[in-house]
Amino acid sequence: MARRRTLQAPSADALKEIEAGIDQELTRTAVRPPIADVVADAAMRATPLPQADREQIARDKADAEKLRAAQEKGLVAVEIPIHDITADALSRDRMDLNEDEMQELMTSISTNGLRLPIEVYVPQHVEDGAEYGLISGYRRLAALRRLNALSGGSRFPTIAAFVREPQGVKEAMVAMIEENEVRAGLSQYERGRAAAMAVYDGIFTSVDEAVTVLFQTASKAKRSKIRSFALIHEDLGDLLKFAVALNERQCLRIAGALRAGLTEGLRGALEKTEPKTAEEEWDILLPLVEKAESGVQDPARGGRPKTAPKVQLSERYQLANGISVAQEHGPDGYAIRFYGDRVSPDLLDAVMENIRHLLEPK
Repeated sequence: MARRRTLQAPSADALKEIEAGIDQELTRTAVRPPIADVVADAAMRATPLPQADREQIARDKADAEKLRAAQEKGLVAVEIPIHDITADALSRDRMDLNEDEMQELMTSISTNGLRLPIEVYVPQHVEDGAEYGLISGYRRLAALRRLNALSGGSRFPTIAAFVREPQGVKEAMVAMIEENEVRAGLSQYERGRAAAMAVYDGIFTSVDEAVTVLFQTASKAKRSKIRSFALIHEDLGDLLKFAVALNERQCLRIAGALRAGLTEGLRGALEKTEPKTAEEEWDILLPLVEKAESGVQDPARGGRPKTAPKVQLSERYQLANGISVAQEHGPDGYAIRFYGDRVSPDLLDAVMENIRHLLEPK
């Protein structure tokens, strides 16, 4: 049986000698044990930063997250070159600009700068090489462009703008229209144009959807009329010079003529003339509008059949000479009817002469 050997712990001097030998060997081979790197890294991380520095780092991180979220929502204004914006991508709040108000706005911007950024988005249909389409701020953009031109391009080359994401364009348009309906009111044509242009640019898939969303607070009857106004812009918008001057009744009559199939006739009439006023433009359209209103409706087009306009006739008044007369009132005005064997052209001429003397100023 082998004799067991008793193990004894090394003495302190022996341990020191072993440790010195290890250090000498490591120095000679220039090898750093991995545990040393781990220990050094842990030691570095274990050293705490001052409390103020750690609070500042936390605030910076929170601010960065808020900024990123705001940018994603289009809430951070950026500077955009004024000529990189298409002003007519969507229907503006107003098509006409009051010159006095424009001069006041230009003076304000020139003195105090632009106080409120405009709103833009990236449209599907890019015009004139522009990168952005305007949602709101038509007057502000127009004022800056004028100021830029007056300075020879040295001042106001850019404008502060919120860049809206596609999902935010609808909400921005609704806000724009509601604000202007309350403030000044859009013209009948401008309402229809807003809906039609929103469809053209892909914000909505149809005029019905555009009208329903943009004019959600309007009555059902009003939304129906706006669809008619949109039809006018779609078919005649490129030719009408005084569209904003059309009243509701005129717009509805023009839309009726378009639905009756007179689009080409109306376009041809506008192309051949150069009206100088809104009245002249309406006079150009009126004959074709009246033609559509007097025509028989095609049953295939559907809708309610037209009824003959009602004429109101008063009771006949019997005169001593055997002639009776009655007053007539209808869509075309007032008339007097004569009945009896003694009625003749000469008699009517005499009556007309007396009426002329009666109505002419003395």
